[in-house]
Amino acid sequence: MAATRSDDTARGHDGRSLGEQLADVIERLPPDRVTLGELLDVFGDEGLLLLSMMLTLVFLIPVSIPGVSTVFGAAILLVGISRVLRRPLWLPARLRERSLPADRLRPGLEAGMKWVRRLEAVSRPRRLSWFVDGVAMDTFNNLAFVFAALLLMMPFGFVPFSNTLPALALLLYAVGFVQRDGGAIVFGHLAVIGTTIYVTILIAGGGDMTLQLFRRFTG
Repeated sequence: MAATRSDDTARGHDGRSLGEQLADVIERLPPDRVTLGELLDVFGDEGLLLLSMMLTLVFLIPVSIPGVSTVFGAAILLVGISRVLRRPLWLPARLRERSLPADRLRPGLEAGMKWVRRLEAVSRPRRLSWFVDGVAMDTFNNLAFVFAALLLMMPFGFVPFSNTLPALALLLYAVGFVQRDGGAIVFGHLAVIGTTIYVTILIAGGGDMTLQLFRRFTG
């Protein structure tokens, strides 16, 4: 079954909820290092949205792990592209084999799980279904997912909320896709709009500051 259509249900084949499935994967992380390829092997093509949800969790809390934004953001981006193209996920070997500290990831992932549980509690399958039904809307939502991943990868990790907002948008999209919950998708779009405004202000402010410094030193 294609990756873009195989995760339309909120529960796994064993009846576990999203949160239960993610918590189990986090619990089974190795004690020292883990690669993105190993995580992908755990979730498989049928769990790409679950994988995306897991990769957003470390950005929802104030924790800094070097290299995570680039690696996880790129992986989520490729998941989004695979959904837009309706093709299986492809990861370059360099990204698949990138090793990350599992011992530092686990606390962040566990802390981020509170967001998954909150969304599970309020998400309603088939709510506002016109936001998830149809090829055109599906393509639009997946392109928004890709855009949110690009926002997550932008080099503003040191700025408060610059990673949190797009990560929250991606989590909302993933929950909405899995649950077929148009309400979650709408909130994902709102989070993307908010992130875009925030990033625009950051870029404009940074450009203005650079211009003022240039004038000060050259004037």
